[in-house]
Amino acid sequence: MEKIDVIERAANRLLQHNVAEARSTIETGYPFHKLTAQGRNYTDKEKMAQFVRDGFIDRYSGQKLVNPGILKVLSYYMPETFPYQAHWKMEECHNAYWEFVPTVDHIYPVALGGADFMDNWATTSMLHNSIKSNWTLEQLNWKLYDAGDYDKYDGLTGLFTKLVEADKKLLSDSYIKRWYRLSVAVAGK
Repeated sequence: MEKIDVIERAANRLLQHNVAEARSTIETGYPFHKLTAQGRNYTDKEKMAQFVRDGFIDRYSGQKLVNPGILKVLSYYMPETFPYQAHWKMEECHNAYWEFVPTVDHIYPVALGGADFMDNWATTSMLHNSIKSNWTLEQLNWKLYDAGDYDKYDGLTGLFTKLVEADKKLLSDSYIKRWYRLSVAVAGK
């Protein structure tokens, strides 16, 4: 029986003033399962490794993403044209941070009992991560796109590291420094 049919049947039982049968209908056809969510426990290094594994592709849209450090370099040189805000307030931060910065998402949400392991991780944009929240791909009618090939598209990581190496003052910015170190350590040059 479809979930919507269970809800309809339970509501009809309520219309007949039969709460017991409505409860039984829900308990057998569409029961609530209380879950204990696991925590999220990945490091920045593991995130960068996931971005490389997925070839800087948003696995929920197929869109190309970029190394987070390259956007901050743009903001460093052009703060009014390409603004950055530490908490990514939409009215103060360029939309590119939401659209193109990758993050790790749990394909099957941790809040629903999904595992916090690499097999359940996917690279996605901050925007899609925010939209997906604790929903499953099936609930959203989304699909999982194939990973990209890092050797063909590196998320502009090579360009990012060249920019930093051409102007070491960029390393005074802790965000740029962190992503530069991760880029060199995980992705190589």
